[in-house]
Amino acid sequence: MKSIAAVLLSAALLSANICQAQVDADRAGYPNRPVRIVVPFAPGGVTDVMGRLLAQKLSENLGQQFYVDNQGGAGGNIGTAAAAAARPDGYTLVVTSSSYVVNPSLHAKVNYDPAKDLIPVTIAAASPNLLVVNPGEPAKTAGELIDAIRKSSGKHSFASAGVGTTPHLSGELFRLSLGLDMVHVPFTGAGPALQSVVAGHTPIAFTGLPPAVNLVKAGNLRALVATSANRSTALPDVPTVAEVGLAGQEAETLLFVLTPAGTPREIVNLLHREIVKIAAAPDIQQKFDALGFAAMTTTPDESFARVKEELAKWAKVIRDANIQRQ
Repeated sequence: MKSIAAVLLSAALLSANICQAQVDADRAGYPNRPVRIVVPFAPGGVTDVMGRLLAQKLSENLGQQFYVDNQGGAGGNIGTAAAAAARPDGYTLVVTSSSYVVNPSLHAKVNYDPAKDLIPVTIAAASPNLLVVNPGEPAKTAGELIDAIRKSSGKHSFASAGVGTTPHLSGELFRLSLGLDMVHVPFTGAGPALQSVVAGHTPIAFTGLPPAVNLVKAGNLRALVATSANRSTALPDVPTVAEVGLAGQEAETLLFVLTPAGTPREIVNLLHREIVKIAAAPDIQQKFDALGFAAMTTTPDESFARVKEELAKWAKVIRDANIQRQ
């Protein structure tokens, strides 16, 4: 008579073989059923819009439905953790923002490890942050603003969309790198933060490009610098941090496409190729531009290297700025 341990071992091996057979079958005709794209934020935001755009085009190109599943909460942690726990078969993806690489240092508890539990398909797009001021401010350049802050230490504040947002962290990186005495004023979103600057209550703001671009074009805000490696097509006259002598302060909002660790590499590569084709289409580039993003489509390996780089960068900023964990 077989021992209980032997029976359990046989059952476990049979289950593993069945699962492997299912994975092999799925690989052969992927995708052969609908694919869920988790967006860990509420509907209507930029990440949600980008996720739906990719879902639509992947559905058209691959002949199966790719659909968005919004699982908001905890700054993106809930939906990201749910995706990380899904079966690694290519039928669950997550489209998320830079919260993915900020939250592990910002939150006391995050139920996923970005270096182990999920693997990048690509960083699909990036959007710079902007340093903006009220048009009535004397400073016309970043250099002039830095000089003004140094001459009146402790009298300048900067607004952001909230604690731990990439614009806030851009402001902290700016402050720390230059040894400036500035006070952070957090708001409950980009809209209130920018309106405070427009009204002259807060003279300076660090903001994402999408909510600020129309205000800049209308002359209600003056953009002094974009925190990206290249100039934005939406605001081509705004210099980059490197162009104004602030190299190393690049800080973009990134759009990650991820899948659970263990997803077959051939599926990851297929998805990457399809997203590259989607992002190269002129109509998609126009839609990206309208949202304030530029296509990137880094390879899975390049994306993973960038994840590790971003994790280390923001962990240091959060630590050095003494930002309390939430």
